[in-house]
Amino acid sequence: MTLPTTHREVERKLRVHGMFDLPDLVAEGVAAGMTVVEPFTMRAVYHDTTALTLFRWGITLRRREGGSDEGWHMKLPVAGADGSSRDELRLPLDAGPVGAVPGAFVEVIAPLLREQPLVAVVTLQTERAPRLVLAEDGHPLVELVDDVVSVFRDGRVISVFREIEIEAIDADDADCLDTIQRVADLLISMGAEPSSVSKAASALGPRTAEPPDIPERPAPGPDGLAVDAIRSVLSQHVRHLLMADVGVRRDLPDAVHQMRVAARRLRSAMATFAPLMQEEPALLLREELKWIASELGAIRDTEVMIERLDRHAGELDDEADTERARLAIDPLLGARLTAARSGALAALRSDRHQQLVDDLMAAAIDPPVTDAAFAPCSEVLLPLVARTWRRLAKCIGDLELDGPSPTWHAARIKAKRARYSADAVAAIFGKDMQRYAERLSDVTELLGDHQDAHVAQVILRELAAHAETDGLTGMSLGILHEYEADEEILDRYRFVELWPKARRDASSAGVRR
Repeated sequence: MTLPTTHREVERKLRVHGMFDLPDLVAEGVAAGMTVVEPFTMRAVYHDTTALTLFRWGITLRRREGGSDEGWHMKLPVAGADGSSRDELRLPLDAGPVGAVPGAFVEVIAPLLREQPLVAVVTLQTERAPRLVLAEDGHPLVELVDDVVSVFRDGRVISVFREIEIEAIDADDADCLDTIQRVADLLISMGAEPSSVSKAASALGPRTAEPPDIPERPAPGPDGLAVDAIRSVLSQHVRHLLMADVGVRRDLPDAVHQMRVAARRLRSAMATFAPLMQEEPALLLREELKWIASELGAIRDTEVMIERLDRHAGELDDEADTERARLAIDPLLGARLTAARSGALAALRSDRHQQLVDDLMAAAIDPPVTDAAFAPCSEVLLPLVARTWRRLAKCIGDLELDGPSPTWHAARIKAKRARYSADAVAAIFGKDMQRYAERLSDVTELLGDHQDAHVAQVILRELAAHAETDGLTGMSLGILHEYEADEEILDRYRFVELWPKARRDASSAGVRR
C-alpha cells in the first residue's frame, strides 16, 4: 500500500463576484513583486458517505486531475488551529480510480465512517489563474489563485461561482503568514467576502454545515439536569477519542497519549456517574475502554521511558556513563516501542474496537442513565465528585514517606479519578471547581513522575541483569538507577508540600467537609 505524504496548508478563502477586479498588490504596497503563472483547468471529484459524514467532521476527500499537485487529497483539521490551517494528505492519481478511495485514506478515517461506504458526491471543474506574491529578494511568499468554479451534477453544470485563495508557500514562515493577512485585508476592504467553507461544501449546500455524528454539547448550569451534564461530558471525550484515533493512525506526535487520556477520562466519568447510569451497559463500556487504554499504554509508557532515561542519562557527571547507559537503553526500549505500535494498530483495526466506537457514539447521543439522572446537577453531581475526593484523601492518609512504591501508585490512580471527576463538572460549578481540578492536575503529574521513577528503576535493573551487559555498562546503569531512586524519594517530599494546597482547594470547591 502506498503511504500518503502530508502537507500543512495555511490559506484564506475569499468569495468575490464575477466582475471583481484584482488590485495591483505591488502598487498597493502589500507585495514587493508579483509573478503571473499560466492558467490551467482542474477537475475534482469529491467523495464522502451519502450522509456527508466527512464534510460534517470538517474533512474533505477528493481525486483531482490537472495542476502540478494532481492526485488524491484528503484535508483534515489541525488540532488547536482555526479553520485556515489543515493537514493535506496526498496520494498519486494511480492510487485509485474515481469511486475507489485508496485504502491508505480509508484506514486513517475509519473511526469516523462507522463502516459506511465512500462514494462520489460532487464534481467541480476549476479554471485557475495563479499568481505568486514575492518578497524583496524575489522568493515566493504566497500563492494567490483566482478560481472560477463550475459545479457538475449528472454531467450538467448546475452553478458557477468565483473564489480567491491565498495560501502560504511555507506554513511555518512568519513572513508568509503576514503576507497572507495583508493581502486578505486589502481584498476584503475592496468587497471580497471571507469564507471558511470549501468549494465542495458550497456546492453540496447546507447539509455539509450540519453537526457531525457527535456534536459539541454545552454544559448545563447548576440547576440544569444531570443527564445533560453526562451527555455533554461523554460527547466531549468521545469526540476527543475519535480525533485522537485518527491521529494515531497517522502516527502524529502525542496522538497515542491523547487517545489514551480520552479513554481514561471516559472510563472515569462513567465510574463517577455510575449511580446515575444503567449498570450493565456502563460496566461494559468501562471494561472495553480499559482494554483499548491498555493496548495503547505500552506505546505511551515506552515513549515516556525512552525520553526520561535518555534525558537523565545526559545529566550524569561522566560522559562515558551517559554513552554506555544510552547504548544499553535505546536498543531494548526501541524494540519494545516497535512491537507496541504494531500491537496497538492491530487493536485499532479490530472488530472489537469498531464495536467500542459504535457503542461510545451511541452512549454520547443517548446516555444509558437511570431516572436519578433527571435531577438538578447541584443536587446529584456534587456528592459524586465529593466521593472521589474522600477516597483519594483516605488513600493519601495511609501513605508513608518510606512506604512501598505500589501504595503511592494506588494514590495516583485515585488522584486521577478525582481530577477527572472535577474536570467533568468544572464548567457547571465555576472557578472554585476549576481551581480544584487544576490543583489535582498538579497532584497527578507529580505522582506520575514518582511512578515513572519507580518504573525506570525496574527497567534499569532488568538491563543490568542482561547477559550481554559488561561490567562498565552495569556500573553506568547502576549510577543511573541511583539517580532515579533519589528522584522517587524527592517526589515524595515534593508531594508533602503540595498536598495541603489540594486540601484547601477541595474545601473551596465544596467537595471536602
